[in-house]
Amino acid sequence: MSLFKSASTVSLFTLLSRVTGLVRELLIASMFGASAMTDAFNVAFRIPNLFRRLFAEGAFSQAFVPVLAASKAKNGDAATHVLIDRVATLLTWALLLTCAIGVLAAPLLVWAMASGLQQEPRGYAAAVFMTRWMFPYIAFMSLVALSSGVLNTWRHFAVPAATPVLLNVSMITAAWLGAPWFSSLGIEPVYALGMGVMGGGLLQLGVQVPALKRLGLLPKIRFNWAAVKGAWADPGTRSIARLMVPALLGVSVAQISLLINTQIASHLAPGSVSWLTYADRLMEFPTAMLGVAIGVVLTPQLAAAKGAGDAAKYSAMLDWGLRIVVLLSVPSAVALLTFATPLVATLYHYGAFSDRDVQQTTGALMGYGAGLLGLVAIKVLAPGFYASQDIKTPVKIAVMVLVITQLLNIVLVPYFAHAGLALAIGIGALINALFLLIGLIKRGSYSPAPGWLLFGLQVFAASALLAVFLLWAADAVSWTGLKPFYFMRIGLMALVLGVSATLYFSVLWLSGLKLRQLLRR
Repeated sequence: MSLFKSASTVSLFTLLSRVTGLVRELLIASMFGASAMTDAFNVAFRIPNLFRRLFAEGAFSQAFVPVLAASKAKNGDAATHVLIDRVATLLTWALLLTCAIGVLAAPLLVWAMASGLQQEPRGYAAAVFMTRWMFPYIAFMSLVALSSGVLNTWRHFAVPAATPVLLNVSMITAAWLGAPWFSSLGIEPVYALGMGVMGGGLLQLGVQVPALKRLGLLPKIRFNWAAVKGAWADPGTRSIARLMVPALLGVSVAQISLLINTQIASHLAPGSVSWLTYADRLMEFPTAMLGVAIGVVLTPQLAAAKGAGDAAKYSAMLDWGLRIVVLLSVPSAVALLTFATPLVATLYHYGAFSDRDVQQTTGALMGYGAGLLGLVAIKVLAPGFYASQDIKTPVKIAVMVLVITQLLNIVLVPYFAHAGLALAIGIGALINALFLLIGLIKRGSYSPAPGWLLFGLQVFAASALLAVFLLWAADAVSWTGLKPFYFMRIGLMALVLGVSATLYFSVLWLSGLKLRQLLRR
C-alpha cells in the first residue's frame, strides 16, 4: 500500500472520529454551556489524558514502534511476537500500580492541574470525584496504544484509526441519555460524561482484540513474578525502557505546558478552561487528519528505511510528508484566522452556548490557528528523529520551547486572557517545528528535494485568494444572528467550505502544480 493510500485510510477514519467528536462537543456545549461544572469535567478528563499522552501515545509509542519495527525487520515475526508478550506484561503491571495511585491521589492531582477551581467549591469537589471515576481510562488507552503500535507496524491502519470514534459515540450516548437520567435521579448531570469516558475506553480496547487475534499477535500477559523478571531481562524491553526515559522527558515538557496553561486558565474568568477546550477540539480536525495521520504512517516506514540503511528513501519520505503538510495545513490555518467566528458559531452556538461563548472561543481558536503549520509539521518532523532512535534531540528542543512559551504567556495573557495562552502555544509550535527541521537538515537525514520555492509560491498565491474570499464570507453573513435558523447556517457553512476548497485547488492547478503526481510520490 502506498504512503498516500495508507495516510488516506488513517485520515478517513480520523475525519469520522473528528466529526463524531464535534457532535459530542456540540451536544455538551448546548446542554451544559461553559460553566464551573464543565470546567470541572474538562479538568478531570485532562488528568487521565495527560498520563495517557505521557505513557501511551507519548513516551511509550515513541519508544515501542521503532524497536518493534526494527525487530520485525531483523529478527522476524516469531521473535517479535515474544517481544510483544513481554512488553504487554510489563505495561500491564505498571498500569495497575499507576491507576491505584491515581485514584488515591485525585485531590492532589486536581489541585496541581487547576487550583483555581477552588473559587467554586462545588466544581472542585466534582472534579475530584470525576477524576477518581475516570482515572482507570489511562489503563484502557495505554493497552490500546500497544495494540495500535503492533497493528500499524504490520500495516493494518484502519482499526487503530477508527477506535476513537467509539469514545465519541459512548460520550454522545452518555450526554444524550445519561445526563437527563442522572438529573431525574437528583444526580449532577455532568457526571454522566465520566461514565461515557469509561465506556468509550472499554470499547476501544475491545475492538483491538479481534484484529490482533486474526494476525496471531494477541499478547499473552503473564501475572507471575518469574514472567515479569524474564520480560525485564529481554534486550528488546530494556531498549524500549531506555528510549522511554528521554521520550518521557520530551512528552512531559508538552504536558507541563498544558498543566501550566490549565492552571493559569482556572484563575481567569469562569469558563476559560472550557473555551480553550472547545477551541482545541476544533483544532484536532487539521492536526489529527494531517499531522497524526501522516506521522502514524511514516514512523514505521522511516524506521524500516533506517534499519535497511536506505538514506535516500528516508529523506524522500520526509520530503513528501512535509509537502503534504504545507499543501493542506496552510489553507487550514488561513481558514482558522479569517473564518473563526463562523466556524465556532456553526458548530457550537446552540442551547446554553451564548454569544459571549462564541466570542471567547473564537479568540482561542485564532491563537491556535496562528501556529497550525507548526503543530502539524511536528507530527512529521519528530518521527524523523524517533525512527533513528534519537529522542534526546527533540527533548532538548521541547525544553527550550517550553521556556519560550511561558515567557510568551507572561506577555500575552495580560492582554488576551485565555486566548493569549492559545497564541503562546501556536508560536511555540512554529519555533519547535523550525528547530526540528534545521536539526534534520544539519545531520544529513533530510535533504529538501528540488522545487520547494515554486511549490511555496503556488501555495501562498492560492492561500492569499482563499483568505480574501473567507474574509468576505465572514462579514457578509451574521453567523451568530442565525442561531434560530441552524439548518440555514449549516447549509451556508457547507457552501462556503465547498467553494473554498474548489477555489484553493483550482488556483493550484492553474499555477501548474501537479497534484496527482505529488500525492502518488
